[in-house]
Amino acid sequence: MKKFGIIGPGAVGSAIAFALIESGQHVTLFGKENSTVTFQDYNEKKHHEIPVHALQDTHSNVDILFIAVKTTQLDAIMPYVSNIIHADSVIILTQNGYGQLEKLNHPHKYQAVVYISGQKDGSLITHYRDWTLKLPINDHTLSLQQMTQNSLLNIECLEDYAQQVWYKLIVNLGINTVTALTRQPAKVLQSEKIKSLCFNLLIEGKLIAQAEGVSFDNNLEESIMRIYEGYPDEMGTSMYYDMINHRPLETQYIQGYMYHLSKKHQLNTPYLDSTYALLNTFD
Repeated sequence: MKKFGIIGPGAVGSAIAFALIESGQHVTLFGKENSTVTFQDYNEKKHHEIPVHALQDTHSNVDILFIAVKTTQLDAIMPYVSNIIHADSVIILTQNGYGQLEKLNHPHKYQAVVYISGQKDGSLITHYRDWTLKLPINDHTLSLQQMTQNSLLNIECLEDYAQQVWYKLIVNLGINTVTALTRQPAKVLQSEKIKSLCFNLLIEGKLIAQAEGVSFDNNLEESIMRIYEGYPDEMGTSMYYDMINHRPLETQYIQGYMYHLSKKHQLNTPYLDSTYALLNTFD
């Protein structure tokens, strides 16, 4: 049996760990120190305890490693990654934002487009919706898909991976920006002015994607806004939770990533420019 490791006992990492543990896989969840997280699904009252092992004290190898720390935390865990992988290990980076994969000096590394929503409050993890990781299609990812097919985790290996990356970037650009700046969860979109701001951010995100050679249907913005409407009112985003808890934001890897591409292509993106400037004041 393959050994799975997950670095990061937050909402995404704990959900991946829970999904794999429930299907009988050999799983180790790593964090800063030995502890326990409590996992629950939003629609269920049952609690599940998941042990967390101190990453810095571990020297046993895993075959599949999911890195589920925030983009702002990747540098801190890098010295310990080599202690728990071998030459044939497969690393899956499960983060919002892009531009960090090259930091991993390993031949078998892939960045997932993550659709797992949840919240961490102390040691309690509440999973809201989705269990999906979208990956480029190759022998390693197809093997991972086969290994996890009987779990809650939904691994999709896609030919149109680049388009999926940009789709999620645009989704994050809208909802992460407005929830972080207003310090409100998804219910903030009940405000027509905030909804308009969000919609315009989506327009600009699509414009940047097109400049990068990735095209979408004309109704992309409307379809994403409909997805937001399905979010529970109290559901936050990663940047919202970071903002209200006074933690470093992932601005440089979401809004900043797109801002610099906008400037590269000399695009007119006033909504992105303004919100990026505001978010930078919190970093």
